[in-house]
Amino acid sequence: MPRPSRHLDQALLASGRALYPKLGSAGLSVRAVAEHAGVNAGMFHYHFDSKEGFLRHLLQQLYEDVFARLAAEVAQPGAPLARLRQALLVVGRFMREHGALIGRVWSDAGAGEPVAREFVRANAPRHVGLLLGLLDEAERAGEIEAQPPLRRLSFVMGAVVAPVLVAQRIAAAKLVPRALGSLVEPQVLSDAAIAARAEMAIAALRHPVLETDHA
Repeated sequence: MPRPSRHLDQALLASGRALYPKLGSAGLSVRAVAEHAGVNAGMFHYHFDSKEGFLRHLLQQLYEDVFARLAAEVAQPGAPLARLRQALLVVGRFMREHGALIGRVWSDAGAGEPVAREFVRANAPRHVGLLLGLLDEAERAGEIEAQPPLRRLSFVMGAVVAPVLVAQRIAAAKLVPRALGSLVEPQVLSDAAIAARAEMAIAALRHPVLETDHA
């Protein structure tokens, strides 16, 4: 008996990526995914043991792709800040492309959905660890001033990634004034805009404002 085409599992995963941000773990169903993919529900069960197994595979596949790109940038030769700059571009682009899905994961995790909580607990320390390591390496190399690790990481991520998420949420809610709508893509979401914010964040890390500056 011929094995069903492997293309079917990829079609199901593509449909899962499209539907999950809207439906979340609780609302996503085998039937909805199969219908969206144009695949018989029996093929879903052939390729994936359950909805939970499907979600685990979907989220992990997406994460491993971006983590591989991030790890590759971190492993490049060169100065730590140059590698940090490239790593931030990877993270910013990923959030631009998949911000709605990642936002849903965090929402589901906060609501106690087991698959989402398991995913966040297993994977968040991985990319956070890479970025903290780069920042620590940059400090030891004398490229940036000493700062508490989470303070500087939260600052960098707030500068580079947060504007992407905020702009996407506001645009989805149709709250962007018409005069500003055409500026969101070039000034917030584009590769050039993400790179510019990474440069500004790195420049600030070189000369941080200390508590004693305001004493």
